Amino acid sequence: MKRQLILEDGTIFIGEGFGSSNETIGEVVFNTGMTGYQEILSDPSYCGQIVTLTYPLIGNYGINRDDFETIHPAVKGFIVKEAADFPSNWRSEFTVGEYFEMKKIPGIAGIDTRKLTRIIRQYGTLKGAICSIEKDPQEVIETLRTINLPIDQVRQVSTKNAYPSPGRGKRVVLVDFGMKHGILRELNKRGCDIVVVPYYTSADEILQLRPDGLMLSNGPGNPKDVPEAVDMLKGVLGRVPLFGICLGHQLFALACGAETVKMKFGHRGSNHPVKDLNTGKITITSQNHGYTVDLESIHNTRLVVTHIALNDGTVEGLRHLDYPAFTVQYHPEASPGPEDANNLFDQFLELMDVNKREVVSHA
Repeated sequence: MKRQLILEDGTIFIGEGFGSSNETIGEVVFNTGMTGYQEILSDPSYCGQIVTLTYPLIGNYGINRDDFETIHPAVKGFIVKEAADFPSNWRSEFTVGEYFEMKKIPGIAGIDTRKLTRIIRQYGTLKGAICSIEKDPQEVIETLRTINLPIDQVRQVSTKNAYPSPGRGKRVVLVDFGMKHGILRELNKRGCDIVVVPYYTSADEILQLRPDGLMLSNGPGNPKDVPEAVDMLKGVLGRVPLFGICLGHQLFALACGAETVKMKFGHRGSNHPVKDLNTGKITITSQNHGYTVDLESIHNTRLVVTHIALNDGTVEGLRHLDYPAFTVQYHPEASPGPEDANNLFDQFLELMDVNKREVVSHA
């Protein structure tokens, strides 16, 4: 079935539809990963977005039960050069098209994804629509130019109720802004006793859980659209060791007095080089974000930059000078991508140990 992708700048692509026949509108972004399409489509940080995959063949190893990052995908649509109809992998249970049909996600294949990516790189992320070939393009373009996309993405993907993931180790409260399961997996692997809480949980409610550490998850959208999380962080800073990832990193920066800004087209892929300013080591990282912490705004805070992106010099890591707290913009849990930065979870556990010893010594 023919389908069209229409951008707010008036660009029109005609391709083949796959997955659901639903029509959709969202922010069109691109991801440069060569593998990991299942983790990408199930990453809650893509809530409200239509994802273009720059790798030309998608679906060749199918969809399996184990590689999801959430139960209910929040991505608005998928754009690919070619969607494989006959995957070959011993774990494969569905084709990409079959899975998208089950989850009511529309896709479009057979378009020039290279051209689309070059447009986004030149002009920045654009609003777009995947719709029927019969739809009047001018009507869709007018809608795209006047519509305001939702700003409640975190509310859409965060858990509605707190729940435990029991362990015998350190008590970690994990604030779910759109958490990837990979973060929970890494903490479980280290024996942590985890309590996952909604994004709107207050500082008092978190402290009542008597955590040894506070974990801030990834999530979608603009960090300034989650003011309740900034207020919560102001109430817990200095009272519990903290580790933040992606959106959690940006919210931490806002709580400490820094600013965040929207990027032209963001970082989305599994091959982004990041430099540790302390050791000089280069790490290849998995990333997915459209906002960044403004470097100049950090100068008037008690934060120090620990990591930078080598491609564009943007802030990739922060540490507080007075409190046991650090954050990174990239994804140390990978999924998909390299696991070069996985040791940051161990650093978080060490930070909790050091903090506990200092509390005991001052008692």
